Amino acid sequence: MTDGGDRPPRARDAAAPGPVPGSAVHDPDTGRIGVVAGRAGTGLRLCPLGGGGTWQADPQRVRLLTHAELLSARVAEANARTRRAMEMHDLPVGDGSGHYGAR
Repeated sequence: MTDGGDRPPRARDAAAPGPVPGSAVHDPDTGRIGVVAGRAGTGLRLCPLGGGGTWQADPQRVRLLTHAELLSARVAEANARTRRAMEMHDLPVGDGSGHYGAR
């Protein structure tokens, strides 16, 4: 076969399983969603979608997000940024009902 389909896995593949840097994953140990920032020993370094401090995760336990999950997480992060900015400027923040401020 010319495509090498019967070759054994490369040593690097066996030594470093799991998602690659830049992948969006769910960490079931913390319940958080993060982006793979790199490796830390045998674990992964993850950071929140919106930036911030990193944490370590087991590459065998995390799972890649689906496109729908990633979109939902990005929308939630954008909404949180908007709420923080509005609160910082003493603007009324909605309660999720679509109504803002006094009626």
